[in-house]
Amino acid sequence: MGSFYYDLHTHSCLSPCGSNDATPASIAGFGVLNGLDILALTDHNTCANCPAFFKAAREYGLTPVAGMELTTAEDIHAVCLFETLEGALDFDHEVEKRRMPVKNREEIFGEQLIMNENDEIIGRKENLLITAADISLEEAPALAAQYGGLCYPAHIDREANGVIAVLGDFPPEPFFSCAELRDKENAAHYRAAYPVLQNKTLVFSSDAHRLADINGKENCLALEGESEREIIQSLFERLRR
Repeated sequence: MGSFYYDLHTHSCLSPCGSNDATPASIAGFGVLNGLDILALTDHNTCANCPAFFKAAREYGLTPVAGMELTTAEDIHAVCLFETLEGALDFDHEVEKRRMPVKNREEIFGEQLIMNENDEIIGRKENLLITAADISLEEAPALAAQYGGLCYPAHIDREANGVIAVLGDFPPEPFFSCAELRDKENAAHYRAAYPVLQNKTLVFSSDAHRLADINGKENCLALEGESEREIIQSLFERLRR
């Protein structure tokens, strides 16, 4: 058992609101420089930059997690993490089929760049990635689980797209084993104000859209394992409790 420092919510240049400097390789490099052990890439409604991120992270000796920040039908943001890259990409295909096809306007929303591990542009997403999918918050956890993943509400201490801000409360159903806060100092307040959170794991992640915002050695989880596979398995067991 050891302490593993993490950031489980970051965005690359594929997210239209993400900095173009936040390439998959740069994110992995900054994670290592910041002293992290585990880092997840969670672009808006897509996992298309995860393959490049995985290659770069493994070169740096960083444990990568494939993920997505899903926008539900209620316009709530949820972090979806997957035990395997393959599972994440299969989930990506499902979400792609269930998003409203609105063309991106780069001059307004920003570019949506697909990269390889060498920081070379290999494509662009033409449809805007920040539109909601036809997937309800109630459906999302079970759908992610079909692909070996887990799902939990993102940045519940934010007004924009936070589950509490949208619904007025943290819903008892569907069941979420954990929830994300951006500010660790808010944990005690939210546990007191929303009793359903008292027995849940709270995850503290950056929601970084710029390289400078990626977490440093601030938050850690006690996990077991030495290999990437063992660490990922222990992480998901911990988050599913």
